Amino acid sequence: MSQDPLAFAQHALQRLPPALRRQERCFAPCAEGLRADGAKGQPLVDFSSNDYLGLAQTGAGGHGHGGASAGGGAGASPLITGLRPIHQQLREALCAWLGREQVFLFPSGFQANVSLLAAVADRHCLVLADRLCHHSLLLGVRAGGATLQRFAHNDLGDLERRLSNGRQKHPGGRLVVVSESLFSMEGTSPDVAGLAGLCGRFGALLVLDEAHALGVLGPLGRGLAWGQPHVHVVVGTFGKALGSGGAMVAVDGVLGDYMLQFCGGYRYSTALAPALAAATLTNLQRLPSLEPERQALLARAQQLRQRLVAMGYPRPPGHGPVVPVLVGDENAAMALQWRLEEAGLLVAAIRSPTVPQGAARLRVVLRLGQPPQAMETLVQTLLAEQHR
Repeated sequence: MSQDPLAFAQHALQRLPPALRRQERCFAPCAEGLRADGAKGQPLVDFSSNDYLGLAQTGAGGHGHGGASAGGGAGASPLITGLRPIHQQLREALCAWLGREQVFLFPSGFQANVSLLAAVADRHCLVLADRLCHHSLLLGVRAGGATLQRFAHNDLGDLERRLSNGRQKHPGGRLVVVSESLFSMEGTSPDVAGLAGLCGRFGALLVLDEAHALGVLGPLGRGLAWGQPHVHVVVGTFGKALGSGGAMVAVDGVLGDYMLQFCGGYRYSTALAPALAAATLTNLQRLPSLEPERQALLARAQQLRQRLVAMGYPRPPGHGPVVPVLVGDENAAMALQWRLEEAGLLVAAIRSPTVPQGAARLRVVLRLGQPPQAMETLVQTLLAEQHR
Protein backbone atom coordinates (compact mmCIF):
# COMPACT_ATOMS: atom_id res chain seq x y z
CA MET A 1 0.00 0.00 0.00
CA SER A 2 1.40 3.36 -1.01
CA GLN A 3 1.89 6.09 1.59
CA ASP A 4 0.64 9.63 1.01
CA PRO A 5 3.86 11.71 0.82
CA LEU A 6 1.94 14.81 1.98
CA ALA A 7 0.29 13.22 5.01
CA PHE A 8 2.82 14.73 7.41
CA ALA A 9 1.82 18.24 6.34
CA GLN A 10 -1.90 17.55 6.70
CA HIS A 11 -1.43 16.03 10.16
CA ALA A 12 0.70 18.96 11.35
CA LEU A 13 -1.89 21.49 10.16
CA GLN A 14 -4.72 19.59 11.84
CA ARG A 15 -2.89 19.69 15.17
CA LEU A 16 -2.23 23.44 14.93
CA PRO A 17 -4.65 25.45 17.15
CA PRO A 18 -6.52 28.22 15.30
CA ALA A 19 -4.96 30.90 17.51
CA LEU A 20 -1.50 29.88 16.31
CA ARG A 21 -2.17 29.85 12.58
CA ARG A 22 -0.23 32.53 10.72
CA GLN A 23 -1.65 34.62 7.90
CA GLU A 24 0.34 36.72 5.46
CA ARG A 25 -0.71 40.33 4.95
CA CYS A 26 0.49 42.85 2.41
CA PHE A 27 1.35 46.38 3.58
CA ALA A 28 1.95 49.31 1.24
CA PRO A 29 3.97 52.36 2.39
CA CYS A 30 1.96 55.58 2.65
CA ALA A 31 2.36 59.01 4.24
CA GLU A 32 0.87 57.85 7.56
CA GLY A 33 3.04 54.72 7.75
CA LEU A 34 1.65 51.54 6.17
CA ARG A 35 -1.60 50.76 4.44
CA ALA A 36 -2.97 47.36 5.43
CA ASP A 37 -3.88 44.78 2.78
CA GLY A 38 -1.97 46.48 0.02
CA ALA A 39 -3.45 49.77 -1.14
CA LYS A 40 -6.99 48.98 0.00
CA GLY A 41 -6.88 49.04 3.80
CA GLN A 42 -6.77 51.90 6.25
CA PRO A 43 -3.47 53.70 6.91
CA LEU A 44 -1.74 52.53 10.10
CA VAL A 45 1.07 53.98 12.19
CA ASP A 46 3.80 51.35 12.13
CA PHE A 47 4.69 50.04 15.61
CA SER A 48 5.84 46.65 14.30
CA SER A 49 8.69 46.81 11.80
CA ASN A 50 12.40 46.87 12.69
CA ASP A 51 13.03 50.07 10.72
CA TYR A 52 14.13 51.78 13.94
CA LEU A 53 15.63 54.92 12.37
CA GLY A 54 13.07 55.21 9.57
CA LEU A 55 15.72 54.79 6.89
CA ALA A 56 13.79 52.13 4.97
CA GLN A 57 11.22 54.80 4.11
CA THR A 58 13.31 57.97 4.01
CA GLY A 59 16.87 56.83 3.36
CA ALA A 60 18.60 55.22 0.42
CA GLY A 61 16.72 51.99 1.06
CA GLY A 62 13.25 53.47 0.64
CA HIS A 63 10.89 54.31 -2.22
CA GLY A 64 13.15 52.95 -4.95
CA HIS A 65 16.17 55.12 -4.10
CA GLY A 66 19.65 53.97 -3.33
CA GLY A 67 22.16 52.49 -5.65
CA ALA A 68 20.14 51.35 -8.63
CA SER A 69 23.15 52.32 -10.77
CA ALA A 70 25.22 49.75 -8.85
CA GLY A 71 23.25 46.96 -10.50
CA GLY A 72 20.41 44.74 -9.43
CA GLY A 73 22.34 41.51 -8.97
CA ALA A 74 25.93 40.38 -8.34
CA GLY A 75 25.73 37.46 -10.77
CA ALA A 76 28.01 35.09 -8.88
CA SER A 77 29.54 34.29 -5.51
CA PRO A 78 32.10 36.70 -4.03
CA LEU A 79 34.94 34.33 -4.94
CA ILE A 80 33.97 34.15 -8.62
CA THR A 81 32.89 37.50 -10.08
CA GLY A 82 30.33 38.71 -7.51
CA LEU A 83 32.59 41.00 -5.47
CA ARG A 84 32.16 44.55 -6.77
CA PRO A 85 33.73 47.91 -5.84
CA ILE A 86 30.58 48.91 -3.94
CA HIS A 87 30.99 45.82 -1.76
CA GLN A 88 34.57 46.80 -1.01
CA GLN A 89 33.53 50.35 -0.13
CA LEU A 90 30.82 49.08 2.22
CA ARG A 91 33.17 46.60 3.88
CA GLU A 92 35.79 49.27 4.48
CA ALA A 93 33.19 51.62 5.96
CA LEU A 94 31.84 48.89 8.25
CA CYS A 95 35.33 47.92 9.41
CA ALA A 96 36.07 51.55 10.29
CA TRP A 97 32.70 52.00 12.02
CA LEU A 98 32.97 48.84 14.11
CA GLY A 99 36.73 48.80 14.66
CA ARG A 100 37.07 45.41 12.99
CA GLU A 101 39.66 44.06 10.58
CA GLN A 102 37.42 42.18 8.16
CA VAL A 103 33.75 42.05 7.18
CA PHE A 104 31.93 39.42 5.11
CA LEU A 105 28.66 40.39 3.41
CA PHE A 106 25.66 38.06 3.13
CA PRO A 107 22.25 38.34 1.40
CA SER A 108 20.40 37.92 4.74
CA GLY A 109 20.96 37.77 8.47
CA PHE A 110 19.48 34.27 8.60
CA GLN A 111 22.01 33.05 6.04
CA ALA A 112 24.84 34.83 7.87
CA ASN A 113 24.04 33.11 11.17
CA VAL A 114 23.56 29.64 9.71
CA SER A 115 26.71 29.94 7.58
CA LEU A 116 28.84 31.31 10.40
CA LEU A 117 27.89 28.75 13.05
CA ALA A 118 28.14 25.85 10.62
CA ALA A 119 31.69 27.00 9.87
CA VAL A 120 33.00 27.60 13.41
CA ALA A 121 31.07 24.94 15.37
CA ASP A 122 31.70 21.43 14.06
CA ARG A 123 31.10 18.03 15.70
CA HIS A 124 34.17 18.46 17.93
CA CYS A 125 32.73 21.62 19.47
CA LEU A 126 30.49 22.44 22.46
CA VAL A 127 28.22 25.43 21.86
CA LEU A 128 26.60 27.26 24.78
CA ALA A 129 23.75 29.40 23.47
CA ASP A 130 21.40 31.72 25.33
CA ARG A 131 18.04 29.99 25.70
CA LEU A 132 16.31 32.79 23.74
CA CYS A 133 18.75 32.95 20.81
CA HIS A 134 17.29 33.36 17.33
CA HIS A 135 16.29 30.24 15.41
CA SER A 136 18.91 30.92 12.73
CA LEU A 137 21.75 30.68 15.27
CA LEU A 138 20.49 27.36 16.61
CA LEU A 139 20.01 26.03 13.09
CA GLY A 140 23.62 26.90 12.30
CA VAL A 141 24.81 24.96 15.34
CA ARG A 142 22.82 21.91 14.22
CA ALA A 143 24.11 22.24 10.66
CA GLY A 144 27.69 22.07 11.89
CA GLY A 145 26.99 19.03 14.07
CA ALA A 146 28.19 20.61 17.33
CA THR A 147 26.91 19.63 20.76
CA LEU A 148 24.43 22.29 21.90
CA GLN A 149 23.62 23.36 25.44
CA ARG A 150 21.25 26.22 26.27
CA PHE A 151 22.02 28.45 29.24
CA ALA A 152 19.36 30.45 31.09
CA HIS A 153 18.57 33.78 29.47
CA ASN A 154 21.26 36.37 30.28
CA ASP A 155 22.32 34.25 33.28
CA LEU A 156 26.09 34.56 33.61
CA GLY A 157 26.13 32.21 36.61
CA ASP A 158 24.56 29.40 34.60
CA LEU A 159 26.91 30.10 31.71
CA GLU A 160 29.95 30.02 34.00
CA ARG A 161 28.95 26.63 35.42
CA ARG A 162 28.49 25.18 31.96
CA LEU A 163 31.78 26.63 30.70
CA SER A 164 33.60 25.23 33.71
CA ASN A 165 32.06 21.78 33.22
CA GLY A 166 32.79 21.85 29.50
CA ARG A 167 36.41 22.83 30.04
CA GLN A 168 36.90 20.12 32.70
CA LYS A 169 35.50 17.40 30.44
CA HIS A 170 37.39 18.59 27.36
CA PRO A 171 40.48 20.54 28.49
CA GLY A 172 41.64 21.19 24.94
CA GLY A 173 38.24 21.24 23.27
CA ARG A 174 36.63 24.08 21.40
CA LEU A 175 33.99 26.08 23.25
CA VAL A 176 31.71 28.60 21.54
CA VAL A 177 29.31 30.96 23.32
CA VAL A 178 26.43 32.47 21.35
CA SER A 179 24.22 35.36 22.45
CA GLU A 180 22.51 38.50 21.15
CA SER A 181 22.96 42.11 22.19
CA LEU A 182 19.26 43.00 21.87
CA PHE A 183 16.77 40.13 22.02
CA SER A 184 14.05 41.05 19.58
CA MET A 185 11.05 39.57 21.42
CA GLU A 186 12.17 40.39 24.97
CA GLY A 187 13.80 43.80 24.57
CA THR A 188 16.58 42.56 26.85
CA SER A 189 20.36 42.89 26.57
CA PRO A 190 23.08 40.82 28.24
CA ASP A 191 26.02 42.05 30.27
CA VAL A 192 28.35 41.96 27.27
CA ALA A 193 31.43 42.79 29.35
CA GLY A 194 30.55 39.89 31.66
CA LEU A 195 30.02 37.55 28.71
CA ALA A 196 33.33 38.56 27.17
CA GLY A 197 35.13 38.18 30.50
CA LEU A 198 33.89 34.61 30.94
CA CYS A 199 34.86 33.71 27.39
CA GLY A 200 38.33 35.14 27.93
CA ARG A 201 38.70 33.21 31.18
CA PHE A 202 37.66 29.84 29.72
CA GLY A 203 39.14 30.30 26.24
CA ALA A 204 35.77 30.31 24.48
CA LEU A 205 34.92 31.90 21.15
CA LEU A 206 32.17 34.52 21.61
CA VAL A 207 29.64 35.14 18.82
CA LEU A 208 27.37 38.13 19.39
CA ASP A 209 24.39 38.75 17.12
CA GLU A 210 23.87 42.52 17.04
CA ALA A 211 21.10 42.48 14.43
CA HIS A 212 18.68 44.62 16.45
CA ALA A 213 21.28 46.74 18.26
CA LEU A 214 23.47 48.12 15.46
CA GLY A 215 22.48 51.67 14.65
CA VAL A 216 20.50 52.00 17.91
CA LEU A 217 22.46 50.85 20.99
CA GLY A 218 26.01 51.44 22.15
CA PRO A 219 28.28 54.46 21.58
CA LEU A 220 27.02 56.29 18.48
CA GLY A 221 24.88 53.23 17.67
CA ARG A 222 27.88 50.97 17.13
CA GLY A 223 26.35 48.15 19.19
CA LEU A 224 27.18 46.71 22.60
CA ALA A 225 30.29 44.83 21.42
CA TRP A 226 32.03 48.12 20.63
CA GLY A 227 35.27 48.36 22.59
CA GLN A 228 34.80 44.98 24.30
CA PRO A 229 37.72 42.51 24.17
CA HIS A 230 37.02 38.81 23.61
CA VAL A 231 33.96 39.45 21.40
CA HIS A 232 35.40 37.50 18.52
CA VAL A 233 32.51 37.67 16.03
CA VAL A 234 29.82 40.29 15.51
CA VAL A 235 26.84 39.59 13.25
CA GLY A 236 24.76 42.51 12.00
CA THR A 237 21.91 43.01 9.58
CA PHE A 238 21.14 45.86 7.20
CA GLY A 239 17.36 45.38 7.03
CA LYS A 240 16.66 46.89 10.45
CA ALA A 241 18.15 50.20 11.63
CA LEU A 242 20.18 50.52 8.41
CA GLY A 243 17.02 50.40 6.33
CA SER A 244 18.10 48.28 3.36
CA GLY A 245 18.78 44.54 3.20
CA GLY A 246 21.49 41.96 3.71
CA ALA A 247 23.87 41.24 6.56
CA MET A 248 27.49 41.07 7.66
CA VAL A 249 29.84 39.06 9.83
CA ALA A 250 32.70 41.08 11.33
CA VAL A 251 35.86 39.39 12.63
CA ASP A 252 39.52 40.02 13.38
CA GLY A 253 42.81 38.27 12.73
CA VAL A 254 42.96 34.61 11.77
CA LEU A 255 39.17 34.28 11.78
CA GLY A 256 39.05 36.37 8.63
CA ASP A 257 41.12 33.93 6.61
CA TYR A 258 39.33 30.99 8.23
CA MET A 259 35.94 32.34 7.13
CA LEU A 260 37.18 32.86 3.58
CA GLN A 261 38.51 29.31 3.34
CA PHE A 262 35.86 27.35 5.25
CA CYS A 263 32.54 29.26 5.32
CA GLY A 264 30.56 27.52 2.59
CA GLY A 265 27.54 29.78 3.01
CA TYR A 266 29.73 32.71 1.92
CA ARG A 267 31.75 31.02 -0.80
CA TYR A 268 28.89 29.19 -2.51
CA SER A 269 26.14 31.83 -2.51
CA THR A 270 25.56 34.69 -4.92
CA ALA A 271 26.93 37.87 -3.38
CA LEU A 272 24.78 40.58 -1.80
CA ALA A 273 22.98 42.60 -4.48
CA PRO A 274 25.12 45.65 -5.34
CA ALA A 275 22.07 47.92 -5.12
CA LEU A 276 21.55 46.83 -1.49
CA ALA A 277 25.23 47.36 -0.73
CA ALA A 278 24.99 50.89 -2.12
CA ALA A 279 21.85 51.66 -0.12
CA THR A 280 23.46 50.32 3.06
CA LEU A 281 26.57 52.43 2.54
CA THR A 282 24.51 55.58 2.00
CA ASN A 283 22.47 54.97 5.13
CA LEU A 284 25.55 54.09 7.18
CA GLN A 285 27.06 57.43 6.19
CA ARG A 286 23.89 59.16 7.42
CA LEU A 287 24.02 57.70 10.92
CA PRO A 288 26.21 60.41 12.55
CA SER A 289 23.70 63.10 11.56
CA LEU A 290 20.92 61.09 13.23
CA GLU A 291 22.57 60.93 16.65
CA PRO A 292 20.15 63.42 18.31
CA GLU A 293 17.19 61.48 16.91
CA ARG A 294 18.67 58.20 18.14
CA GLN A 295 19.02 59.58 21.66
CA ALA A 296 15.46 60.91 21.53
CA LEU A 297 14.21 57.50 20.40
CA LEU A 298 15.84 55.79 23.39
CA ALA A 299 14.38 58.43 25.73
CA ARG A 300 10.93 57.82 24.25
CA ALA A 301 11.35 54.08 24.85
CA GLN A 302 12.02 54.76 28.53
CA GLN A 303 8.97 57.02 28.73
CA LEU A 304 6.77 54.27 27.32
CA ARG A 305 8.12 51.77 29.83
CA GLN A 306 7.29 54.17 32.65
CA ARG A 307 3.76 54.73 31.31
CA LEU A 308 3.16 50.98 31.14
CA VAL A 309 4.34 50.48 34.72
CA ALA A 310 1.99 53.24 35.84
CA MET A 311 -0.85 51.31 34.16
CA GLY A 312 -0.03 48.18 36.14
CA TYR A 313 1.94 46.24 33.54
CA PRO A 314 5.26 44.61 34.52
CA ARG A 315 8.10 46.90 33.50
CA PRO A 316 9.23 45.82 30.05
CA PRO A 317 12.92 44.92 30.39
CA GLY A 318 15.73 46.57 28.52
CA HIS A 319 16.47 50.07 27.28
CA GLY A 320 16.05 49.84 23.52
CA PRO A 321 13.17 50.58 21.16
CA VAL A 322 11.64 47.07 21.45
CA VAL A 323 9.04 47.27 24.23
CA PRO A 324 7.16 44.02 24.90
CA VAL A 325 3.75 44.31 26.62
CA LEU A 326 3.14 40.96 28.30
CA VAL A 327 -0.43 39.71 27.85
CA GLY A 328 -0.15 35.96 28.48
CA ASP A 329 -3.16 34.50 26.70
CA GLU A 330 -2.74 34.16 22.94
CA ASN A 331 -6.35 34.94 22.06
CA ALA A 332 -6.26 38.02 24.28
CA ALA A 333 -3.06 39.19 22.58
CA MET A 334 -4.65 38.80 19.16
CA ALA A 335 -7.75 40.68 20.30
CA LEU A 336 -5.54 43.54 21.47
CA GLN A 337 -3.73 43.60 18.13
CA TRP A 338 -7.01 44.05 16.26
CA ARG A 339 -8.25 46.66 18.77
CA LEU A 340 -5.10 48.70 18.21
CA GLU A 341 -5.49 48.35 14.45
CA GLU A 342 -9.01 49.78 14.78
CA ALA A 343 -7.34 52.73 16.51
CA GLY A 344 -4.97 53.15 13.56
CA LEU A 345 -1.90 51.44 15.01
CA LEU A 346 -0.05 48.40 13.66
CA VAL A 347 1.26 46.42 16.67
CA ALA A 348 2.09 42.75 16.23
CA ALA A 349 0.89 40.12 18.69
CA ILE A 350 3.65 37.57 19.26
CA ARG A 351 2.57 34.04 20.14
CA SER A 352 3.91 30.51 20.51
CA PRO A 353 6.19 29.10 19.17
CA THR A 354 8.05 32.41 18.82
CA VAL A 355 7.59 32.85 22.57
CA PRO A 356 6.61 30.17 25.13
CA GLN A 357 2.96 29.25 25.54
CA GLY A 358 1.33 31.52 28.09
CA ALA A 359 3.79 34.33 27.35
CA ALA A 360 2.01 35.98 24.39
CA ARG A 361 2.69 39.68 24.08
CA LEU A 362 2.38 42.79 22.02
CA ARG A 363 5.72 43.67 20.50
CA VAL A 364 5.73 47.46 20.42
CA VAL A 365 8.52 48.92 18.30
CA LEU A 366 9.31 52.62 18.57
CA ARG A 367 10.73 54.18 15.43
CA LEU A 368 11.69 57.55 14.07
CA GLY A 369 8.90 59.09 12.04
CA GLN A 370 5.99 57.98 14.20
CA PRO A 371 3.56 60.89 14.77
CA PRO A 372 3.96 62.50 18.21
CA GLN A 373 0.42 61.61 19.24
CA ALA A 374 0.72 57.94 18.22
CA MET A 375 2.29 56.76 21.49
CA GLU A 376 -0.49 58.48 23.45
CA THR A 377 -3.06 56.70 21.28
CA LEU A 378 -1.31 53.43 22.05
CA VAL A 379 -1.36 54.05 25.80
CA GLN A 380 -4.98 55.21 25.88
CA THR A 381 -6.14 52.21 23.82
CA LEU A 382 -4.40 49.80 26.20
CA LEU A 383 -5.86 51.69 29.15
CA ALA A 384 -9.37 51.46 27.70
CA GLU A 385 -8.95 47.71 27.25
CA GLN A 386 -8.03 47.32 30.90
CA HIS A 387 -11.41 48.78 31.88
CA ARG A 388 -13.52 46.66 29.54
